[in-house]
Amino acid sequence: MAHVKHQKWWGWGEEGVFFNYENKPAFAPFVEEAIGVSLRPRQRDTVEFATAQVPESRAPEDVLAHLREISGAENVSVEDELRVVHWAGKSVLELLQTLRNDFTRVPDVVVYPGSEDEVTRILETAVAEDLVVIPFGGGSSISRSLQAGQDESRCIVSVDMGRLDRVLEIDETSGLATIQAGVLGPDMEEQLNARGWTLGHFPDSFAHSTLGGWAATRSSGMQSDKYGDIADIVRGLRLVRPTATVVLRPLPSTSTGPSLREMVIGSEGRLGIITELTVQVHRLPQEHEVIAYMFPTWQQALTAVRQYTEAEIPLTFARVSDAHETAFSLATQKASTSVKGRLAARGQEALWAVMRRRGWDTDAMCLSYVCFEGTVKDVAGRKKAVAKIAKAQGAVVLGSGPGALYDQKKFDTPHLRDFLLEQNTVGDVSETAAPWSQLTTVHKAAYDAAQRAYARLDKTGWIMSHMSHSYHSGACLYFTFAYVFDEENPYEEYHMIKSAIQQSFIDSGGTLSHHHGVGVEHQPWMEQDISPEGVRLMHGLFEVADPGGNFNPGKIVP
Repeated sequence: MAHVKHQKWWGWGEEGVFFNYENKPAFAPFVEEAIGVSLRPRQRDTVEFATAQVPESRAPEDVLAHLREISGAENVSVEDELRVVHWAGKSVLELLQTLRNDFTRVPDVVVYPGSEDEVTRILETAVAEDLVVIPFGGGSSISRSLQAGQDESRCIVSVDMGRLDRVLEIDETSGLATIQAGVLGPDMEEQLNARGWTLGHFPDSFAHSTLGGWAATRSSGMQSDKYGDIADIVRGLRLVRPTATVVLRPLPSTSTGPSLREMVIGSEGRLGIITELTVQVHRLPQEHEVIAYMFPTWQQALTAVRQYTEAEIPLTFARVSDAHETAFSLATQKASTSVKGRLAARGQEALWAVMRRRGWDTDAMCLSYVCFEGTVKDVAGRKKAVAKIAKAQGAVVLGSGPGALYDQKKFDTPHLRDFLLEQNTVGDVSETAAPWSQLTTVHKAAYDAAQRAYARLDKTGWIMSHMSHSYHSGACLYFTFAYVFDEENPYEEYHMIKSAIQQSFIDSGGTLSHHHGVGVEHQPWMEQDISPEGVRLMHGLFEVADPGGNFNPGKIVP
């Protein structure tokens, strides 16, 4: 649809946007040492859709007629390319399947409702005609929450919410904004910023994900330390069901039984379709500054962040890369082309030399970023308080230069994954959360599990991590792993490595997912994470809410 933005059918983001390593002189040697790959320049700028072998639509003509009557013929499509855009998310497995023409069950029709009433009528039709309905936001899911079961024989309808993309109202006294669920992150922020407000929610997928998708998958953003996870941000919502609409008013707090709001957040379309949300918004800050610090060790860096939290210093985020990720980050620096840049590069090398003279192991050092927002006075005071704690843990303050670079590059990482796939290399992620007392245990366990899996497959693999979100009781650890895949059978070895890392989270005291949701990817560990009785409760909820199994069946719990 011309009026709804989509990612390219074969990869992440928009056509014409790529990762380029040729202006990063340290990157190719780093990759060769880490996983044994000799990088070659990008060879594909696009993939012609004519190469896709797409199963035909199974949509019956009477179903299409119903949908066209509801949303208009121009907003109902059985075009192959649109069906492929909506058939899956953007996990590594899904991208591999798409590029290899390993399509399983592609939606039969895509419909773009333009109002809540249309969504209601679509769900009524789904129940009456026994259709499968899968809500679609930006298509950025990496937990396989958008893929239908490969044995699904019913007609599958992908309900794209992209036409419902407006900020409807801002209650400036309460700091509450009512927003349609299909709005993409950048479009929402543009509308809010124009009136002096921000949601402050910036996940890695920000450019290609929606407010409704964030709520449906229980998302966290890079700035959640200040603004909260999406579960903290959503105050009210409207959930359309075929029988009626659940309306949750945006009250500051309530004691009216188990939280329906919490029940809907993270439900991944299994209870109905979220059409509208009322969210907490904030005035745009006067100052926004990211400062970089370098710590001698991972443990010292984690201790510093925990102490920021204990001291209750109001921070927008505090992030720490472990030694492996720090080395990766340094390897992605662009070549200096200006006199100023060359001087900065020489200054960095001089700093590393000073650190080594002080006894630092520069292979163990860890890069940290802290974001400060508020008035000029607020930011100055918080920077001083953080610097005192960081220096007590041995850190060197690197200043705002690296921090500004982080702000510019923060949404670029997924493009690297597509580039690596062209090099027959998997680059993927797993994330967890654990109490501070367990964090180093969880970190070590994931490293050990990944290396054992690589050894079983006789591969040279890589793993790295950062601490991305902190809380009073603990933090999120976000892992990236990479290896060269077997072109004959990439799926089995991927499952072995990813499963080893996920199991290590559970075994060492972490959760199976902090913010990517469950989908199908994380189902095998649900009983271990929330207990068998917890899974039975979830089954009961979904069976009562959707007895016909029409709403995104098979997600979260089978």
